[in-house]
Amino acid sequence: MNKRLKGKTALITGAGRGIGRSIAETFADEGCRVWATSRSLEPLRDLADVGGIQILQLDVTDVGRVARASEKIGGIEILVNNAGHVAVGAILDCTDTDLQQSLDVNLYGAFHMIRAFLPGMLARGAGTIINIASVLSSISSVADRFAYGVSKGALIALTKSVALDYVDRGIRCNALCPATILTPGLNDRIESNPDPAAARSNIVNRHKMGRLGTVEEVAAAAVYLADDASAFMTGQLLIMDGGMTL
Repeated sequence: MNKRLKGKTALITGAGRGIGRSIAETFADEGCRVWATSRSLEPLRDLADVGGIQILQLDVTDVGRVARASEKIGGIEILVNNAGHVAVGAILDCTDTDLQQSLDVNLYGAFHMIRAFLPGMLARGAGTIINIASVLSSISSVADRFAYGVSKGALIALTKSVALDYVDRGIRCNALCPATILTPGLNDRIESNPDPAAARSNIVNRHKMGRLGTVEEVAAAAVYLADDASAFMTGQLLIMDGGMTL
């Protein structure tokens, strides 16, 4: 079987569970040398037993730690900015802290990572950046996701700006924009609802396909964006929404 990412090195943030974990495992299976990172080391520990994966504790909101990670890891070909924070509520429910935390993780986290690792990509004349955004952004919205949507919309703007500024220097930057993906974090939020069954049904019914997306589907799309098969693609949004925005 042809390993599509053989010989490449990737760093993935927020790889402890859910989408990030699936991307880390799938990239490793495709022959990539993977640095799986997370704010907490505990959810990463069993990934250290997976061939091709190295783990590293990394808080993307901490500029100093990001800089030290860059020094430790060195050059990479692929950066996946997946670390995320989901704040719930409309604008009148949103505190300054809620909005700042959303921006710190979802926007500034990607900003810090790109600033740290892009120079090495430029020095080699090649690199691929994949930002995990969302359809809940500048694309569409649902109720009570004000801070989340604002931060992900800004991440899309960041994606396009980076893509344009470095398009002639071998750098590609694209955004993956899923609708609702079945992850442990989503399950936690559903189960904390007073009526979990109704909450789950409401979320599923947003999607005209009648189901949620899977982390494996998002990981497969990330492989495409990381692979040379997408070499003519930059500054674009790969929307995976189960028909939600139709």
